[in-house]
Amino acid sequence: MNADDAIFLGASRKPDNSYQQPEYLALKYGNRHGLITGATGTGKTVTLQVLAESFSAAGVPVFCADIKGDLSGIAAAGVPNDGLAKRAEEIKLSPYEQKASPVIFWDIFGEQGHPVRATISEMGPLLLSRLLNLTEAQEGVLNIAFRLADQEGLLLIDLKDLQAILADMAGRTEELSARYGNVNKASVGAIQRSLLVLEQQGGDRFFGEPALRIADLMRTTVDGRGVVSVLAADRLMMSPRLYSTFLLWLMSELFETLPEVGDPDKPRLVFFFDEAHLLFDEAPKALIDRVEQVVRLIRSKGVGIYFVTQNPLDVPESVLAQLGNRVQHALRAYTPRETNAVKTAADTFRPNPDFNTFEAITNLATGEALVSTLQAKGVPSVVQRTLIRPPASRIGPLTPEERQKIIAASPIAGQYEQAIDRDSAFEMLARKAEAAAQSQAKPQGQTAQQPDGQEGILGDLLGAALGTGKRSGRQTIAEAAMKSVVRSVGSSLGRALVRGILGSFKR
Repeated sequence: MNADDAIFLGASRKPDNSYQQPEYLALKYGNRHGLITGATGTGKTVTLQVLAESFSAAGVPVFCADIKGDLSGIAAAGVPNDGLAKRAEEIKLSPYEQKASPVIFWDIFGEQGHPVRATISEMGPLLLSRLLNLTEAQEGVLNIAFRLADQEGLLLIDLKDLQAILADMAGRTEELSARYGNVNKASVGAIQRSLLVLEQQGGDRFFGEPALRIADLMRTTVDGRGVVSVLAADRLMMSPRLYSTFLLWLMSELFETLPEVGDPDKPRLVFFFDEAHLLFDEAPKALIDRVEQVVRLIRSKGVGIYFVTQNPLDVPESVLAQLGNRVQHALRAYTPRETNAVKTAADTFRPNPDFNTFEAITNLATGEALVSTLQAKGVPSVVQRTLIRPPASRIGPLTPEERQKIIAASPIAGQYEQAIDRDSAFEMLARKAEAAAQSQAKPQGQTAQQPDGQEGILGDLLGAALGTGKRSGRQTIAEAAMKSVVRSVGSSLGRALVRGILGSFKR
């Protein structure tokens, strides 16, 4: 029942408790962002599903995270039942059809969808510092690492590239301190330890190539429907900082990549950020400022961002002010903080003389919501108590077999599955260290043989890490670099770097 230029959300309740007035979200204001809030179990996920499939039906690509796995049902036609049929009848949704949306599944871990990767250089020092929870001093050292990589032509693609340049910095602290300011081994070691934790959480699966192409998130089908990109996030949520940093990186990439289009007739892409509070928890001011900048300016790129969270207080006021379309499900007010949250939510709506907004929020039934959308000239509508329409797609998760069938038939099948490990900082620094080691260790005109068939940098690194091999009476650069890594990070990362050189440290 979508209009040509609007999305049908549901019907608002009249004084006689009937649902008669249809409520719409105008497509031309879909890039003015939005907020979906409400307590657990009040219907936020179904509302997200309704919006996602409606934008898709209007030809708008969608990206959303599937926190619990049940949003995957958007890829299958709904199953009729009496409850949904009754709701459709109440809001005069006719015809009520069950229909699947075109979906591409993504997964950072490559298990429930196509792998998602980004390079270290694309992430940048600010987001990496957030991801690694670095101090101000450590963030400064990380910035120096990126500057050094730029100046020396070292590509930062995956974690071992960043680990290699940090190990190189640990052996050049005096030189780098004179050039950039204080660079000490303690800060380098702290960053290396944080990288080890990130690696153990699956970060090594995320950083690498082929990197995600923004164009693959903005696909449409031959019949004109927007493709819904669903990120499997149930496992990713075990590393909430990685989850929030990834989505912030994706928003930033969209902002920096897409051209200006002004205010189009409909969005070019709609981005749903579920569990949005994770983005702002303990976030430094620089990061909040970045989010506010992206949200404020990305609408001119034709992108709408919709935050989904339990409590409107989870979103900073500077960001909240940018969100024009609001869907508020029920909130409870049993504690002072909950009461304050309800009051904040009520105050953000344009009042309706037919009911008390504060009281309505605490009395909404499951599937009901207070809705206010932008209307003519971008003015918010009077808040309405609305029964949200039932989705056309399935409520609940797909089976693993259904998911795998969709992944296999995907238009991007096979494009991201095989990781690529091209020549980058790790390999460049290894060759540099090998050349330096050979020039120092070999007398002129002689060819030095390494014990047990080990030669060059490989032998030096193995000898440094494992304590084997002959001693020349002075430490090679490769040995010094390996000892620096071992001292800073510990034997676990040292063994990991050796495995990387041997070729078994592949993703």
